[in-house]
Amino acid sequence: MMPSIDKSAIAAKLNEAVPGAVMGEDAAAILINPDRLVEACLFLRDNPELRFDYLSNLTSVDYPDHFEVVYNITSTTFQGDTLTLKTPADKADPEVPSVVPVWLGANFQEREVWDLMGIRFKGHPNLKRILLWEGFYGHPLRKDWKEAYYEEPVKPFSSRWPEGHYQRAEDRARFGDNVNYPPDWDPETFQPVPDNVRLVDYAELREEVTPGLVTQPFIVNMGPQHPSTHGVFRMRLVLDGETVVALEPIMGYMHRNHEKIGERNAYIQNMPYTDRLDYVTSMANNLSYAVAVEKLTGIKPTERAEYIRVIMVELTRVMSHLASFGFLLNDLGAFFTPFLYALEEREFILDLFEMTSGSRMMCNYMRFGGVARDLPPEFLPMARDLVHNRLPRKVDEFDALLTNNEIIKVRCQGVGVLPHETAINYSASGPVLRASGVTYDLRRADPYSIYDRFDFKVISYPEGDTYARYLVRLGEIRQSLRILEQALKQIDDTAPGDILSVKKAWQIKPPKGEVYGRTETPKGELGFYIVSDGSPNPYRYHVRSPSFINLTPLEAMCKGHKVADVVAILGSIDITMGEVDR
Repeated sequence: MMPSIDKSAIAAKLNEAVPGAVMGEDAAAILINPDRLVEACLFLRDNPELRFDYLSNLTSVDYPDHFEVVYNITSTTFQGDTLTLKTPADKADPEVPSVVPVWLGANFQEREVWDLMGIRFKGHPNLKRILLWEGFYGHPLRKDWKEAYYEEPVKPFSSRWPEGHYQRAEDRARFGDNVNYPPDWDPETFQPVPDNVRLVDYAELREEVTPGLVTQPFIVNMGPQHPSTHGVFRMRLVLDGETVVALEPIMGYMHRNHEKIGERNAYIQNMPYTDRLDYVTSMANNLSYAVAVEKLTGIKPTERAEYIRVIMVELTRVMSHLASFGFLLNDLGAFFTPFLYALEEREFILDLFEMTSGSRMMCNYMRFGGVARDLPPEFLPMARDLVHNRLPRKVDEFDALLTNNEIIKVRCQGVGVLPHETAINYSASGPVLRASGVTYDLRRADPYSIYDRFDFKVISYPEGDTYARYLVRLGEIRQSLRILEQALKQIDDTAPGDILSVKKAWQIKPPKGEVYGRTETPKGELGFYIVSDGSPNPYRYHVRSPSFINLTPLEAMCKGHKVADVVAILGSIDITMGEVDR
């Protein structure tokens, strides 16, 4: 394990290697000169004593006098907490260098910052909007941006009962038709900025696929209506016959500016919004947000609450991975029966969630300092029966049916390979990263909650293909059951009813500061970067979405494969669009 990060020592070493790189330090970060940013990041990545090879998170903050771009980086070699770097950008003309040459995982994250905050990244290979359409006017995460039905900067709004007053929402519209068009908008002639399909020189690949045959590339849009793209995701394929030579993921169909909503909400009001990110893994999302706010405030949950949280999250991991098997099989063309077979086991876990939280999917169960309510009397007997009896038996059945199935092997082995170093550089996380031979799991690498009390293995496979991603999830289900067995035994030593370490309140006021809190959800690293100005509402609230970032290497994984393989590769990443688009 890497010891606590000594920012001052790293800053001194960095300034010695790259003079003028460090502008100073604050309580949370090292301040980097924009002109020396790329050099500084290359040094931090390549120095053998540091090895900050993994970009966990990239976001930005709009302050009254300047913008700040924030980088949370870590080491998959030494593991441990993240190091925070910041670089300023001018308010009138914000531009900083792109770090895509350092970490390919910055690609989509820099595009998101440009899209929502309006900061340009010089040298980015394809800088354009990613969650909003190209004709959208303005950058909605800026503090001065207001939507059509803008009411007030933060909640609770004064229009709420009992002081509230009736007013038609339409009367508040700043634009009569609810759209603010760009100044040069002409509906007759306007065309969005052409999508860059990056028709690079693929002659070598073409010669390998169709030697001696001159062919013409053509573009096919797969989605958003395609069944495998969930109805809200599109892939633009450039094909040479049936072979993929370029691919561009196109998203944003479900974007609702979750982060702007989060900055207007009081802290506790964001908990049910986290349910709507990866709506398959509500409990895990709740925990990630709770961990971040507790890190910011110094709140420590009770013992019983910690065990309940682990039980809920590991049950979530089991049912999420089981559902991913069903989705993958369906994408591969199997009959719908295996999908329903996977969902049957999920239903038993959702029964436990419903009896405890009152909801099967949108649980809204975690609280800062604990959980909303204690377990009902029926929970532990049912959970133990599932964990000790039914689920291990069903997992063995899935293993027997799928693992050595020759069709699954033919469709998945050697397909969508993501090599070890490439997976790290693309900021892949979760099963996608571990299937590339990287034994990096935040429950071990940067322990949170009480995971350091449990005996379990980090599952990884070296092949990096679609089949390895299936095997990782299968192994993780068994390890989650192992954790659950221990947690369900140890929870008997906690005091019933002791589920919250702080007084119930609808609002908290964290001290001024900032934090990046992260956990290992079924899809990968879910992180929350929060800036507090001491008020009851976050000044900045950013979600580091594993589903979004895991799509960054999709093109690299699909190049050279057939169209039918694209469906399998996408399914093996296991995305949820609510988390992708936010």
